[in-house]
Parts: sequence; structure tokens; C-alpha cells
Amino acid sequence: MIYDFDTVIDRRGTATLKWNKYGEDVLPLWVADMDFVSAEPVLRALHRRVDHGIFGYTHPTWELRGVIRERLKRLYGWQVNDDDLLFLPSIVSGLNVSFHAYAGSGDGILVQPPVYFHFVRDPLVHDRVLCDPPLVQNGESYEIDFDAFERAITHQTKLFLLCNPHNPVARVFTKPELEKIAEICLRHNLTICSDEIHCDLLYSGYRHIPMATLGPEVARVTVTLMAPSKTFNLPGLNFGFAIIQNDRLRGPWKRASHGLIPMVNCLAQEAALAAYTDGQGWLDQALRYLEANRDSLANYVKTNLTGIKMTRMEATYLAWLDCRKAGIAGSPFEFFLRKANVALNDGPEFGRGGEGFVRLNFGCPRKMLVEALERMKTALNRL
Repeated sequence: MIYDFDTVIDRRGTATLKWNKYGEDVLPLWVADMDFVSAEPVLRALHRRVDHGIFGYTHPTWELRGVIRERLKRLYGWQVNDDDLLFLPSIVSGLNVSFHAYAGSGDGILVQPPVYFHFVRDPLVHDRVLCDPPLVQNGESYEIDFDAFERAITHQTKLFLLCNPHNPVARVFTKPELEKIAEICLRHNLTICSDEIHCDLLYSGYRHIPMATLGPEVARVTVTLMAPSKTFNLPGLNFGFAIIQNDRLRGPWKRASHGLIPMVNCLAQEAALAAYTDGQGWLDQALRYLEANRDSLANYVKTNLTGIKMTRMEATYLAWLDCRKAGIAGSPFEFFLRKANVALNDGPEFGRGGEGFVRLNFGCPRKMLVEALERMKTALNRL
């Protein structure tokens, strides 16, 4: 089936966060969902389940578990057992479970900002201490300062949160980088919680390596979080899973989750099964479209948005824009919202290193992206 990613679909009136937060004259390129219709096999599966008419409590089926296990083995050579899979309504829920399972009040959580805001906000909400050595800009990309990374670890640090592929700097960490991270974490007895939700949204020339596949000793200290939500544009259905291959990590996880993390719902399971089973055609076409959007965006920024630089994108549909030399007084987020009617994400939300940056979601029809960029150009030209 050939999918149409160019048609602009009116999402207002559907209680969508992305389109309802700001006024009707604002183009929203912020929250991380795409403005594309989901894969036809997913829609068919949901229609069948709705037509059944009964929506009782559900448990993840052996078929769904088997599909996930086969996918991990096929893509990464990763052998996972049924007991290793623990289901979640969202990856954010999984991050927060990890704080309670593997770190106590006052313990340290190690992160690499600028990073997804739940990494920097949520530990503090739960009375954990943030250890946040920032990633370092290197030309058009970012790298890890391993000396700073290790220096940030104290006797109180218990858990490292890895974001790979990284949101918002769009890095796909290499095997040597992951091995160095793992070596440091093992030496300091840190548990690793690896958010790999964007693992399927990679561009040409890049390969995802799950942290837990580096070896048995790494797998024993790693909780991996994955989901079909970003891959197939299903975030509102609330479905994800953790992969935990060590009983000593599964036990605390289950205790921290007990009574707080609900079962995933029946519609979410049907959508996940259909996506993983029959959604590859949609994903292949979506990736080609996103890669063309990425290239168009990079070229436009370079030639039309004076003083703004775009970080090289290896994965995701979330561009990280450096506005520090654009001549904007104050927050670039506020500037583009008020002067261009374009809603982006505010860089400081992502922690240290986010000042003067915005994040732009280009998972949308190209016409919408171009209109937003034209508005931003006009606003900058009026400075």
C-alpha cells in the first residue's frame, strides 16, 4: 500500500494535546507525535476489536510476546525470554518506576543533558538527586565527555538513565561509546535504564545497538524501555514494555510497579500486534518521508534562518536548533511563538545546555513544515 503523508489532516476537536494547547493561528511543531495517519493494518485491527464490542481486562497475549521476541532477535540478534518482558502504559511510567526500584530518597540519578525533560524533572519530583554532566557540542553534533561523566558519579549515585537514540540532540551512540558507558557503570555498580523508544527511527547509515546486547554482564544491570508508539505514531494508545533479563532487577521493578502501573489496554495491544506484524511497509515509507523532511529542513535553516544552526540528525523527527546567534533577545521559544505563531519546545526544558535552543518536530506534511519555516524566516527578518 502506498501511503499519503502530504495531506494535512485537521486534528482539532480530537482532544489532541499538540493542536489544542495554543490558539488556532499557531502551527504546533512541538510535542512528539506525528501528523500522519497510522498504518492501515493498525486501523483494521482496531476496527475489528471495536466491532467485538466488549472491552474487558486484558493480559498481553503469547502471540504479542512472541512477535516482540522475534523482532528483537531479527533486528539485534537479541534472545529475550517471555519472563523478561514487562508491559507498561508508557515509557515515562517506566522511567519513574526505575527511580523507585533502584534508587532511594536522596540517591543520585545520572543523566546526560540536554535530554528529554522527564529525565531532568522527574527524579527531583521523587526526591532524588540529579547528576547531570552535559553532552558536549562538537561541530554539528554532540559527544560524551567521559571524564566529566565519571566525575559526576558519587557514592550516592545509583542509576544511570541513557537516552539512545538521544532526544533532543538526535545522536545514535556508537558501539565504542556504549561500551565505554557500560564499563564506567559496571565499575561504579550503577543500574542502567536505557530509553530506546526512538530505536526504529534511524536515518540512512546509522544502526541502533541496544545497550543490553553488549554482553551478559551489561544485560544483568540494564533495564531497556521500548515501544511501538514513536515508531508507528501510536503514542495516545499508551503501550510500552521493559526488558529485564535479571531476576535481581525484575523483583524490585515488580514491587515498585505493584498497584501503580495498570495493565495495558486491549486496544493498545491490538494496535501494537498489528504494527509489529504488518506495519513495516508504513514505517519504510514514513522513514523516507521523514528523511526528506530532515534534509529540506536542514537546507532551509542553512540558507534562510540567519544565525540559526541545526544539529546533525542521525535519528528521530525532532530537530535541535541553536538560536544563540540569531539576534533574538530573550527566549527563542517565546519569540517564535509570539512573532511567528509557531510553537516549538523551549530548550531549557531539556536541562543544562538547552539555553538558547528550541526543538522542532518535523513529523508533519511538508506543506505544514514549509509554512512554519516561512513564518520563522519572516519573524527573524523583522529583527
